[in-house]
Parts: sequence; structure tokens; C-alpha cells
Amino acid sequence: MALSPAVAPLRTTPAQSTTASAAAIRVLVADDSAVVRGLVARWIGEAGFELVGTASNGRIALEMMAKHDPDVVLLDIEMPELDGTTALPRMLAMSPSVQVVMMSTLTTRNADISLKCLALGAVDYIAKPESSRGVTTSDTFRADLIERVRVFGSARARSRRPAPAGTPAAPVPASAAHLAPAAPRPATPFTLRPKVRNRIQPRALLIGSSTGGPRAVGEMLEKIGAAALRRLPVLIVQHMPPIFTAVFAEHLSTRTGLQAAEGKAEERVEPGRIYVAPGGRHMGLAAGPGGPIIKLTDGPPVNFCRPAVDVLFKDAAVVFGAATATVILTGMGSDGTNGARALTDAGGPVLAQDEATSTVWGMPGSVARAGLAEAVLPLPELASAVRALITGQPV
Repeated sequence: MALSPAVAPLRTTPAQSTTASAAAIRVLVADDSAVVRGLVARWIGEAGFELVGTASNGRIALEMMAKHDPDVVLLDIEMPELDGTTALPRMLAMSPSVQVVMMSTLTTRNADISLKCLALGAVDYIAKPESSRGVTTSDTFRADLIERVRVFGSARARSRRPAPAGTPAAPVPASAAHLAPAAPRPATPFTLRPKVRNRIQPRALLIGSSTGGPRAVGEMLEKIGAAALRRLPVLIVQHMPPIFTAVFAEHLSTRTGLQAAEGKAEERVEPGRIYVAPGGRHMGLAAGPGGPIIKLTDGPPVNFCRPAVDVLFKDAAVVFGAATATVILTGMGSDGTNGARALTDAGGPVLAQDEATSTVWGMPGSVARAGLAEAVLPLPELASAVRALITGQPV
């Protein structure tokens, strides 16, 4: 997700994003701030993308969508006449494959609205600096925004190109109707890791995710079911800024019926509870007198991220060893790969989300290509596989 180097990978700069293919990506900017519209419009042009227009409210944005069919819409939440939350479903009804990235400032209310927008079909959100000066001076906000336009726009732009004669259209899974690009894409080769024989019953479920993760995590945990999840603690690292992680935990509590909250320093890890890494802090584990406890640190970003998946996974490999069940879900970058290696070396199973149902097949793809996943499955099938690991019952 987005806001600072402590939250999201910073892999490109606007100059690096300027390629021949970038020009094919059409972008619409909708924000009630003239300053934000002007800056973002300039950045879009400097990155080599095609700016199809700017809009000061959702009504104007919908009119521009009908005329220009953009690949990416950067959509502010709070706008007059028609706000982003109301405009979003109308945009998706008009163009189901359009990639909508929500923009909002860091408040609890906006975090809650942003997560609800992801459930409605937005592909991601980006947190805006609170002031116009912050928007103007934040290189990180600019780089994160351009990165998202490049990632989401490139696939959608490819879908508009005529396919070669006789090429069948690739089906889009129902679970990814607004998440997966409509363009056909070849499967990325990988090798599965052999399943562990005589595996140990898991004593912890570990989840790492980033872009597209809030929706994927919620769906998976809900389908695993509270009965299975009550058997062990669930520890989650989702790349998110502060405030958003607390709201994300509340959403998970509502979906699962279990107690979910940001992890607290020195807190004992107990079965039946969900612990979410707080935004801006690494969450790890340590051995405590009564069992494993949460460890929070403010160390430097790992893989450009804080919280980082690798931090939790490496600690879990030491504290829980083979008694883990680990899942890598959709997300940009490769955070989690080194931690997954430590977990598999300790004897624990690692599962990854497949490419077709991932919003971005960065993190799970990195684990799969490294040969660390014993299964690479569509999101709906991951829940059954994880439930089988937890309960010891066949799928």
C-alpha cells in the first residue's frame, strides 16, 4: 500500500517509468483540490502516460470516463456533488475492467472508507499527505502513485490491443472480476516444493500480503472459518500505513467473529486471536515465559517496507519452527521470500496465491519462482488448503 518508504516498496521513479509502453496508459484524475489535480496531472505527463482529463468531482469524472475510457482512475474520496465512494460502483458498472485507485488523507474515517472501496472493486488506495505542501514536496507519494499507474495501467492497456487472429480470450476468475486485468497473460513458470512428510500440527498461521491484500486476507479467513481459526493464533503483515492497520483489524474481526487487533509489544500470542502488524512498525516474535510474545521494533525498512513480512516470518521460523502454516498473498515486490525460505528450512509448509487471482503477482510469484511453495492456488482454494493444514484433515 502507500504513503512512506516505511510502508510501500519504492522501486521506480517517474523518470524510470517513462517508456514507450507508458504512453499507451490512459489516466483520469479526480480530486476536488486544484493543487492535487495540477501536480498529479503534471507527474502523469512527465512519466510518459496519457492524461485524458482531470475532474473536480465524481459527476464530471463519470462524464469523462464515458468519453475517454481511461485505463486508470485516481479517485479522491471526498469531493462535492458526487464523492468517490458513490462514483466508484458507477465507474465499475460503466467499465468493469477499469483500474480505480482511491486517494485519501490519513484519517480513521478515510481508512474505513478506503477499505470498503477495496471490497467494492477498487484495486488499491494511496494515502495523500495531509497538506498541499506535503503533496508538493513528497517524492514518495509521487513515486508510489506513478508505480501504481504503471502496474495497473499496463495490463489494462494491453487488454485494449487487438489480439492475434485465432487467439482465444483468457477467462477472468469470478473472484477477481475487478482485480485481475482482462488481458490474456502467459502463466509464469515455477517449481513446487515437495510436501513435508510427517508434518507437525501448526501452532500458528502466518499471512503476508500487500497490494490487493485487504480483500484477499478477509475472503480467505472468512472461508477458513472461525472453528478452525480458534485452534491457533493468526499473525498478519499487510503493507499499510498507520491508522489503516487498526481499521483493517476491525474489519477482520467483523468478518471472522474473532478478536482482531494490532499487535502490542510484549503481548502474549494466544489461539483464536488475529494480530495485525501496526503500520510503520515491524512485528516479530520472541520466546516469553508463558509462550511466544509479540515484538515490535522501529528498525529500518526491510525490502523497502515497515512493517515487513520477512521480519515476522524469520522470527516465526525460530519461535514456532515447523509448527507453522504460512500463506503469501497478492502484493508488489518480493517481501516474504527470505522469510519463507527460513520457514521451509525449519520444516514448515508455505502456500502462495496464484497469478490469475492476484491483484499483483509480485510477492507470491517471488516465493513460487524461488521453489519455496508447496502449493500455488487460486484464492478460493487456499482457504480449503489452509483449513486442512490446521485441522489435519484432507482437503
